[in-house]
Amino acid sequence: MYIKGRCIVSACALLFFQQAMATGMDCTKAASVVETTICANKPLYELDAQMGSVYRKLIKTAPQTQSELRKTQRRWLNERNECAENIDCLSQHYRNRLEVLHAQWIEAVAYKPDDIDRQVMEDLQRRVQEMSRENPEFALERALDSLTLGEVGSSFSAELDEDEQPLFPTRIPKDVTQDEWKALQASAIKGAAEAGQTSYTLMDLDGDGQRDLIVETYAGGTGMFHYTETWRQVDGRFVRRTAEIDSQASSDSVLFYTNDRGANQSAYLIATRGKIYFAYRNGSYGEDQVYLLNPLKVNRQVPTVSVRYDYQLTVPHTQYIEDSNKAYELEPSLQKALAKAVTGMNANPGMTGQQKKPLCPIPQTAKDSEEYYGYGASYYAIEPVADFPVIIGDDCFVARLINWFGTYDEKNGLYAQLTMRKPESEGQERGYTVNGRRHITQISTSIGKAEGGAETF
Repeated sequence: MYIKGRCIVSACALLFFQQAMATGMDCTKAASVVETTICANKPLYELDAQMGSVYRKLIKTAPQTQSELRKTQRRWLNERNECAENIDCLSQHYRNRLEVLHAQWIEAVAYKPDDIDRQVMEDLQRRVQEMSRENPEFALERALDSLTLGEVGSSFSAELDEDEQPLFPTRIPKDVTQDEWKALQASAIKGAAEAGQTSYTLMDLDGDGQRDLIVETYAGGTGMFHYTETWRQVDGRFVRRTAEIDSQASSDSVLFYTNDRGANQSAYLIATRGKIYFAYRNGSYGEDQVYLLNPLKVNRQVPTVSVRYDYQLTVPHTQYIEDSNKAYELEPSLQKALAKAVTGMNANPGMTGQQKKPLCPIPQTAKDSEEYYGYGASYYAIEPVADFPVIIGDDCFVARLINWFGTYDEKNGLYAQLTMRKPESEGQERGYTVNGRRHITQISTSIGKAEGGAETF
């Protein structure tokens, strides 16, 4: 068969055209070498159909950008047509364009913080400032605790099958209404429990009078991860938070996760000014970032409160042998040398690795001069803060201050460690406990992308 005199298409390709016309390009009207090549290649046709779908949704969702979108699409079509019959070239062009359009689509449907969100962010900033006058060490925690919701909603756990694998309950849990149970059964939520121990909570997250669903899963792994996912109740069923982006995808539907080994993260379910947020805290040495996440929306631009700290670092006289309760006392001269090294140190995360200047003098007999410029690699579950020299008598040691991403408690304050080694000397590593008391130096607000376990898309 000839199509507008351009080429001959096989009967098999024609059959594919007829099956595919409902969702993508009308291949009976293919008018160029490129179009017939796409129609004769199923993977290319599927890419074209995907792009067409995203493009049409963007045109409807973002009318203010229609003119620019059409202009860039025409420009892309001209570039695509240069591929002619080159399938690899066409495939790459489609994938690149899909990536751009998908990013624009997410931006178009993502939640835009409103005046209430900005006011909540500023309220939290003021609350932390006020509480820092009474308790400068735990002002942020106290401010978040004062807004945290108590026991609300109805909670239930996954059931275990005969192999001790968690499954979504097969019987209606306590305090779940018949209408909610029907909506849960109609929503294919069973996959949410496949990763590990899972609990479910029904509560109204958006004030529409219907209870939504919070799914919390412990997945374990090296980071001992906990995942939180939300589903909105609408039209007699529950839909994933990200269904507007992709109704089938589940991997990107997690609102946030917390890493209990290799990070310092936590979440508070707070209510203020008539709205509910997950206040997600991502900590590091000298700083806490609190992201106010809308629980049922795609969050791209997030109201953020940043709290920065300074520490008064000390090296306790009483030290403990690693992995043991056995204590010993530091010699006064050693304690004095260690305290001198950390006192007044203006350390920040990232002040580690290869330094511009050697931390210890390099002798003429040195075999590996790099040993004098930095401490070396660190374990993933700790946060390297700073590399610096420690002078003990006539010896110079390369030291590193490490901590657990700013983890802080009332007893010890900041619990950190000073590890040090003598360059080019085997078996000379030493470790000492360092404590620090913090005070707030700055509280600021901004709106931008979240980081840590709340970073999405």
